[in-house]
Amino acid sequence: MDDDGRYRDGRSDFIRGAKDIAKVAKKQVGKKVGRGMDKMTDEYTKRSYKRFEEEDDEDDYAGVPSNDGGYYRNDSRANDDEGHSDSTEGHDEDDEIYEGEYQGIPRADSGKPSGMDGVTATQAQQFRDLSAYEGERKKDQEELAQQYETILQECGHGKFQWTLYFVLGLALMADGVEIFVVGFVLPSAQIDMCLSEPNKGMLGLIVYLGMMVGAFVWGGLADRIGRRQTLLISLSINSVFAFFSSFVQGYSSFLFCRLASGVGIGGSIPIVFSYYSEFLAQEKRGEHLSWLCMFWMIGGIYASAMAWAIIPHYGWSFQMGSAYQFHSWRVFVLVCAFPSVAAISALTTMPESPRFFLENGKHDEAWMILKQVHDTNMRAKGYPERVFSVTTIKTVKQLDELVNMGDNAAWHEKWRIKLTSLFHQYRRTTYMMMAVWFSMSFSYYGLTVWFPDMIKYLQKQEYSSRTKVFVKEEVKHITFNFTLENQVHRQGEYFNDKFMNLKMRSMVFEDSLFEECYFEDITSTNTFFKNCTFIATLFYNTDLFKYRLINCKLINSTFLHNKEGCLLSDISDENNAYMVYFVSFLGTLAVLPGNIVSALLMDKIGRLRMLAGSSVISCVSCFFLSFGNSESAMIALLCLFGGISIASWNALDVLTVELYPSDKRTTAFGFLNALCKLAAVLGISIFTSFVGITKAVPILFASGALAAGSFLALKLPETRGQVLQ
Repeated sequence: MDDDGRYRDGRSDFIRGAKDIAKVAKKQVGKKVGRGMDKMTDEYTKRSYKRFEEEDDEDDYAGVPSNDGGYYRNDSRANDDEGHSDSTEGHDEDDEIYEGEYQGIPRADSGKPSGMDGVTATQAQQFRDLSAYEGERKKDQEELAQQYETILQECGHGKFQWTLYFVLGLALMADGVEIFVVGFVLPSAQIDMCLSEPNKGMLGLIVYLGMMVGAFVWGGLADRIGRRQTLLISLSINSVFAFFSSFVQGYSSFLFCRLASGVGIGGSIPIVFSYYSEFLAQEKRGEHLSWLCMFWMIGGIYASAMAWAIIPHYGWSFQMGSAYQFHSWRVFVLVCAFPSVAAISALTTMPESPRFFLENGKHDEAWMILKQVHDTNMRAKGYPERVFSVTTIKTVKQLDELVNMGDNAAWHEKWRIKLTSLFHQYRRTTYMMMAVWFSMSFSYYGLTVWFPDMIKYLQKQEYSSRTKVFVKEEVKHITFNFTLENQVHRQGEYFNDKFMNLKMRSMVFEDSLFEECYFEDITSTNTFFKNCTFIATLFYNTDLFKYRLINCKLINSTFLHNKEGCLLSDISDENNAYMVYFVSFLGTLAVLPGNIVSALLMDKIGRLRMLAGSSVISCVSCFFLSFGNSESAMIALLCLFGGISIASWNALDVLTVELYPSDKRTTAFGFLNALCKLAAVLGISIFTSFVGITKAVPILFASGALAAGSFLALKLPETRGQVLQ
C-alpha cells in the first residue's frame, strides 16, 4: 500500500507539474504573439517604406520585410527557384499563401490593447484637433508616396503606359481642336447667321468661358468620383453638344451649344495630365508628360487640315427650303467631334487611376489595377513568369473621416472643405502658381489671337493700296457680267447698262448717276453706293439692299425678290480662307521643335529652369514683333513665338501635377486652368482692341507679363527627382 500510495502521489505530482508547465508555456506564447503583433503594428504605422528597405531583420530574407510588416517583398523573391517564400512558412497546406497573392489591408487596431471602452474612444476621437489629424494624414501620405513609387518601379514602363498615352492623347487632341473650331467657321457662319461684329466677338470668346467653367467643375469632381469616370462624362458632353452645334440654325442655339461643348472639353487638360502622371514612375514623368503635350499640337493640325479640306467646298452643302441650311462649315464642325468620340471609345477599355483608389481607401481595387499594369508590361517584354510581389499597401485616413462630416453631408460642403484645405496647406504655392498661370495665359492667348487679326489688318492695308479709282466716266449700253473688285468710281454716269450674274467685292460708287439700268443676280461684299441717284432702275434678285445705298435718291426704281443674306464688311474670298488655314497650320506645326526639346530636357535641367528660361526667351521674341510690317514677317514671328513658348507650357503642366497631392491634384489643376482661361479672355479682349491702332501696347503687355511670370517661376519649389505626393 505504501508503494502504491507513493506511486499515486508521484503520478499526481507529475500531472500537476505537466499542467503547470503547459500553463507557463501558453502564457509565454501569448506574450510572444502579443509582442509580435505590437511590433507589426508599430512598424506599419511608424516607419516609411524606405526604412523597411534599409533595415536588416534577422528573421527575413536579405533584410526585406515580411508580409506581416504591411508592405511587400523584394523582386528577388519573385523569381526564387526554390518555389517558396516567407509567406508560405508556418502555414498548413490548405491555408498556404503564395508569393504575390494579395492579403488585404491590415486592421488599424491589430494587436493594440483596448485601454478605453468604445464610447470613450469615440468621444475622444470627435474632439481631436483637425490639424493633428491632418498631420497624421500627411505622414501616411508620405509613406504611401514612397511605397507607390517603388510599386511603379516594379511595374515598369511599357505597353500599358503607351496604350494609355494614346488614349489620353485623343482627349487632349480634342481640346486642341476645340480652340480652333469657332475661328475657322466664323467667316462662313456669319453669312448663314447674319452675325454682327459684336456677335462674332462673343462667339469667339464663348469657348474660353465654357472651358473656364468646365476646368473648375470637372477638376474638383475628378478628385471626388475618379479621373476616368469624370473624363468620360466631360468628353461625352463635349461630343453631344459639338454634334448638335453642327445642325442648329440660329445664332443663340449655336452659341449655347458651343458654350456647353467648351464646358465639356474644359475637363480634358486637368484630368488628362493628372491621370497619366499617376501611372508614371519618377524618372519617366517629366519626359512622358511633355510627349503627351504633342497631342494638343496634333489637334491644331487636324483642325487646320480639315478646315482646309472641307470648308471651301461649298458643293458639299444642301438646304431644305429657306429655313434649313447645312453648309460645308457644318460638316467641318461635325468632323471636329471625332477625336472626342474616339477618346470616349478608347477610354472605356482603360482602368481608373490606382492612386485615386488608394487615396479613397479602395486598396483592393488599386492592387488589381497595379497588378494589371505589371502583368501587361511584363508579358510585352517577354517575362510572363514575373510575379507581382505586392501583398499589402499603406492605408491613409480619409478626409471625410478627419472632418467627421457624416454620410449626409452635401457634395458642395465636402468640395468647399477640400478647397479650403488646399489653400490653407498650399497658400504660398497656390498664389505663386496663380500668378504664373495668369501671366503665361494672358500673354500667350492674347498674342496668338492678335497675330491673325494683325495679319488680316495688313492684308486689308495691302488690298486698299491696290484700289483703282475712276473719275467722271460715262458708260452707256454696256453689260457687266464679270467680277468687279476693289474699285472706286466717282461722279460717273451710267445709262441703260446691265449688271448681271456677277460679284461685287469692295466696290464704292460715289456721286454717280444710274439711269434705266438693270441689276440682276448680284452678290456683293463690302460694296456701297454713296450720294448716288437711281432713275427708272430695276434691282432683281440682288443683295443690294437699301442699307447699302447711303444718302441715295431713288426715282421710279424697284427692288424685286431681294436675296436673303447679311451685310458683310470683310474680304471673304477663297484665297484668304486658304491663307487663314495655312497660317494656323504653320503656327501649330511650329511648336513641334519646342515639344521635342522640352521632352528631352525636362528631366535633365528641371521644371523651373525650363519654365523660366522659355519664358525669358519668349519675352525677348516679343520685341521682334515691332519689325513685323508685312504678312510674311508676322507669320514667321508667330511660328517663332509658338515654338519657344510651348516649352513653358509643358514645364508648367508638369510642375502643377507634381506640386499638389493626389487627393487635391485635379482640383488644384482645374482651378488654375480655369484662371488660365479667364486670363485668355482678358488678353484677347485687350490685345485685339489695339489692332490697327498701335503695336506697342500689346507688345509691352505681353513682354511684361512674360517677364513677371519667369521671375515668379523661380520662386516655386523644384519637383524634379521627387516622388508624386
